[in-house]
Parts: sequence; structure tokens; C-alpha cells
Amino acid sequence: MPVAALVDPRDPPERQIEKLRQICAALMRRVERADSDQRGAAYSQFQRAVLLEDQVRERTRDLERALDLLNESNARLAAANRETERARSDLAGAIETIQEGFALFDADDHLVLCNSRFAMNLPDLKDALRPGLAFRDYVALVSRSAHLDLPPGTSPEDWARSRLARHGEPHVMLNVRLLGDRWIQVSEHRMPTGQTVIMQTDVTDVIRAEREEHGRLLDDQARLIRATLEHIDQGVGIVGPTGQLVGFNRRLGTMLGLPLNRLRPGLDCEAVFRPLLRDAAFDGRTTPDDLLAWVRGGSGRPPLRFALRRGENQWFEVFAEEMPDGGFVISLSDVTRERVAARALAEANELLEARVASRTLELEDALAAAERANASRTRFVAAASHDLLQPLSAAKLYLSSVAEDLPDPLHREIVGKAQNALASVQAIIEALLDISKLESGRAAADIGPVELGDLLAQLRDEFAPAAALKGLRLTVVPSSLRVRSDPGYLRRILQNLIGNAVRYTDRGRILVGVRRGGATARLVVSDTGPGIPESEQDNVFREFHRLGRRASASEGLGLGLAIVDRACAMLGHPLALASAPGRGTTFTVTVPLDGGLPDLPASLGRARSASPAAWRHDGLTALVVEDDMDMRRALTLLLRSWGVRVIDAASAAEALRLLDAGAPPPDVLLIDYQLEDGRTGLEAIRALRDRLGPVPARLVTADRSPALRPTAETMDVGILEKPLDPLLLHAFLGTAGLGAWRAAPRC
Repeated sequence: MPVAALVDPRDPPERQIEKLRQICAALMRRVERADSDQRGAAYSQFQRAVLLEDQVRERTRDLERALDLLNESNARLAAANRETERARSDLAGAIETIQEGFALFDADDHLVLCNSRFAMNLPDLKDALRPGLAFRDYVALVSRSAHLDLPPGTSPEDWARSRLARHGEPHVMLNVRLLGDRWIQVSEHRMPTGQTVIMQTDVTDVIRAEREEHGRLLDDQARLIRATLEHIDQGVGIVGPTGQLVGFNRRLGTMLGLPLNRLRPGLDCEAVFRPLLRDAAFDGRTTPDDLLAWVRGGSGRPPLRFALRRGENQWFEVFAEEMPDGGFVISLSDVTRERVAARALAEANELLEARVASRTLELEDALAAAERANASRTRFVAAASHDLLQPLSAAKLYLSSVAEDLPDPLHREIVGKAQNALASVQAIIEALLDISKLESGRAAADIGPVELGDLLAQLRDEFAPAAALKGLRLTVVPSSLRVRSDPGYLRRILQNLIGNAVRYTDRGRILVGVRRGGATARLVVSDTGPGIPESEQDNVFREFHRLGRRASASEGLGLGLAIVDRACAMLGHPLALASAPGRGTTFTVTVPLDGGLPDLPASLGRARSASPAAWRHDGLTALVVEDDMDMRRALTLLLRSWGVRVIDAASAAEALRLLDAGAPPPDVLLIDYQLEDGRTGLEAIRALRDRLGPVPARLVTADRSPALRPTAETMDVGILEKPLDPLLLHAFLGTAGLGAWRAAPRC
């Protein structure tokens, strides 16, 4: 350890020299006694003494610095206390300058400070308002103050309890009444830190002004109510809780027949209404006793309404309802005119009902007669159509059998045209039957695939002569599309549209074509005729409506477009019309495309374009049962021209006799549906199959009722509709099984 560390520089020089001498002497003695252990221990003690002295000196300096910091903090605290006292004094001065009473309670609800105005309205609390006063004790002092005017029936404890109950709210505003009709408004606000500020404002002048204004308003309202009562048409009486009249209008006295001097406030209500009860006859379930009981009843009375009659022809409607104070208001309305009008209306209604009932009976009779006539017409049309289809079918079969023997192509073309014409006649007859069903509401569509190419070709052949006769150019654009629709109704729709175009177009052309649009096909019939005005475009679809005066009855009765509209609506095919005067007319029928497989075999499409002479069915035996001689001969002639062996009979019994006599078993059955022996074609097929086994069969019929096809399908019997289509007959003969059913045992 250096010697300088043992000498304090601040000591006097004499002291420093003395210490150095002592150190030197000690060092010399240690050197002299270096070999002695005691001398070494003494030196160690000397070193520790020197270190301890240095540490004491360092701690003394730290203590001196701490004392300096403490003195500085005390000085700052004294300055802060002086600032606090100054701020407290300023706050007290500021609070004292406030015109309202002010008090501050801490978070523990103890009074912190208040101004002198806080006790001005309650001077007997002045000495008690000192810091530290609890809010609960303050409320108790206020409730017992001699200057507080408590509400009637309220004790000081009740008032204090009510005041403390609101103390927990964030914001409290209440008016406190003092003696001498003085009022103070107390507003209490809770601060975010938990303290509570209370302000007291003298609102005596405000409340007195409001009271005066309220009184003026009440007076004005009373005058307004009085004027209103005098100007309404009803008689009104106001009865107080004690049963005395407190208000009324002159109309009430007039209705009651009382002079004004007998109708005044304060009268007992029973005395006022007694003349009314004595002279009146009540209408309904209410009686005079019921009215008196209602008047004398306590609170909670339901509204009362009834009618009464005075004299012979004066009627009143009375309504009474209770008021919140226990009184009630009663009003009388003169309903004499309404009663007279209601009575006249009831008599008129009775007379009208009698006339309506009479007319209804007449209409029912007329409707029944119309329904009988319509049913008779429908039956006639059905019977006539069936009778017409029989010879028409025979004519088609004769033409089909003759066409094979004509070598001249021109003659075959003429026969083909004749066949197309017969097909058109057939379609017209079928449409006539369907139209009768449409009008009777019993129409049913048979939706299936329709080849537009064949349909448009037939329509072209049908209308080309009529168009050429008028010098019109009829263009029918071929199409290979197939749609889903009812073939008969779709043909009838296009026939009417093309027929109208030919009828009303004088020059130019008529275009019939198909436009494909997604999953639909739009059938378009466009002409260059005179066009249809916009005002007539809705009327053209009405029955018996024809444009222009030149169309005669022979050219149509105006049913074509009406039938088109009904048929399109039934089939769900949208119908559109676009036309303008002088620019022609275009009708568009939108029909869904058919995405299924063809109903006929693929060979049928090739057979349709092939010559009928190529249709051969050699070795096939057919049993034909048809009671119409011409139809049976024509069908037999056609089948034999195809190489088919034919067994023909007029009835199922005759066919069975021929089989018993040794006729060869048939491969197919062609049976008419309506037979003269009383049997149906299905019964005949059942009887023949009992003898022959499951022979392929077709039912030949002109009956198109929807119920027939499902019944035939249950027996595995197809239907060939009259007039017979040779192509469909050829397809049936070509697809009839010639081996599978023959393996089954026969009876």
C-alpha cells in the first residue's frame, strides 16, 4: 500500500510530517523484526486500520451528499406546499364567486369543500357543512331541515331514502321545494375519478313562469275544447268522478230535449239522462239498467256502445268511455239518415238478390242448354269425323296400292299429290275433332317427336296451288330438325298461319322456314301482305274477328288465329306477332327441339325415301279384322301387293271360324277397334291370342282418346291411327317378330 494513502492531504503539514515519521519508525521496526511472527501480525493490523479509516472517510462523504439531497427535497416540498395552498385558496375563491351552490365530495362520499351559497337556501345546515361530512349524513340533515317543504304524505325518512337511491346514478337532476314557494334545482354529477360534484340553482322564477304559462295554456285549451265541443255534430257530456256534469255542449241539450237553463255544470248525471232513458227504445242487448249500472260502476269500466231510438224515426248511437280520473265522457250521434239509408239499401239488396236469383236460374237453364248443345255438337263432330275417316283411309290405301303399278313417273307424281291432298283432308278432319275438344275444354295433347321436313313438305304441296292461283311465290325452306310437340296441333297451327298469309297477301311472296336457337326451333311464317295495325294486333286472336271487309264467309269465319292462340297456349309454345301496315306480317312459334331417339327404326327413314315398290314382306301372313267392307278390301289389296298372305274377316268370331276351318296361323294381327258384333278390337285380340299365342298385333282405329293408348300398351298392342299411313304399316310388318312368338305353344 502506498504511503500517500495513509496521509490525508487536508491535514496540517505538521500532522502529515508526524504521520510520516511514525510510519518510517514502524517500517524500520518491522524490518528489524522481520523474522518474528508477532511483528508480521502487528503490520497486518496496521494495514487493516488504514483500510478502515479510508472506508469511514468514503461513507462520511456519501452521508454528506445524502444530507445535501434531503435538504434540496425539503426545499422543493415546501415550495410545492406553498403552491398547493395558493391553488386551494384560488379554487376556494373561484368557487365562492359562483352564483350557484357548489360542493365537492370525494370518492368515499365525504365532503371536501363547498362555497357559502351551498348553505344559503338551507341556513340551518351552515355549521354542519364542514370537510369530512359524509354524504349520507348531509342528506339526513337536508331531510330534517326546517326550510324543506316536503310533498304531502312524505316523511323525512322517505325523502332521504328516495334521495340516496338516486345518488348512485352518473347524473342526477331534481327539483326541491322550499318553504315560501321557493324552488332549487339540484344537479349531481359523478366524475371519472369517483368524486361527486353537486350544484344548487335557484329556479323559483323559472318554475313560477312555467306555472303561469301552463295556466294560460290550460285556459287556452279549455276555450279551444269548448269551441270544439260546440262545433262538432255529436252531443257530448263530461261527467266527473263524483257523477256530476262538469262539461257539455249545446248539441247535447238539443238531442236530449232539455232547455239550457236545465243543463248546467254540477247536475247529477242520472238526472240529466233520465229523460233520454224514459222516452227511448234501446236497440240491441243493452238496457237502461245496464247503462245506469255502468254509470254507477267504479274504475276499470270497459267502453260502452249502443243504439237507441226516440220517437218513431229518430235514432242515436251512444258511446261512453271512462277517463283516467274516474269520470267518463258520453257522446250521442244522430244516425237517423244512416239508418234510413241502410234500411233502403237493405230493401234494395233484397230486391236485387231476388232479381239476381231469378237471373241466375235463367242463366243456369241457358248454361245447361248450351252445355247440352255443346256436348251434342262434340258428339256429332266426333261421330262425323270417325265416319269421314273410314272412307278417307280406304282412299289412301287404294292410292298406295295403285301407285306401285303406275309406270309413268308423271302419273306417280299425280298420285303422290293426291295422297298429300288426302293427308291434308285427314289433318283437317282430325283438327276439326281436336278443335271441338279445345272449345269444350277436354283437349289433350299427345307430345312426341315431329319431323319438320315431312311436315313442311306436306304443307308446301297443300298450299302451293292456292298461292300460285293468286300469283304469290310460296317458299318453304326445308329443315332436318325434329321437335317435340303434338303433330296434329302443330300442323293445324301452321295450316292456319299459312292459310291466313295466302288469304290476305295480294302480291309478293310468303316465306315459311325454321330458325334454330339453342334448344328451341322457331317456326316462322312471313308474308308481304298489308300488315296489321298495332291497335288490331291483340284483336286478331279473338274469335270471329277478321281484318278488312273484303273477306267473305267462304274465306273463313275468323277462327284460324283464335285456334292458333289456344293451341299454342295448350302446347306451351310461345306465339309472337311482328307486323306494321304496308310491311307485311311475321308469325313466330317457338317449339322445343327433340333430343331423344326416333320412335321408328332406322330403316324407316330409308324406307320413306325409297319407292313403295321396294316394300316386300313375302312369306308373311296377316289376319285382318275390319267390319267396313271398303276399308277391309283396300287394306287387303295393299298387303297383297307387298307379298303378304291375307286372312280377312268382318269380326273376331268369323276369324276364329276361319282358323278352325284350316286357315294358316297368322304372323301379325291387324284389328279394327270398333266392331259391329259389339266387341272392341282389344277384346278380339285377347280372344285370338288365347287361340294363337302372343301374336304381334296392331289396333287400327280413328279413336284418339288419351285413355286408349295406355290400355293397349298393357296388352303389348300398338296403335295405327286412321287414315292408315302405309309407311307405318310397312314399319310394323318389317319389325314384327317371326320366330320368337312361334316357339310358344298354341291352343
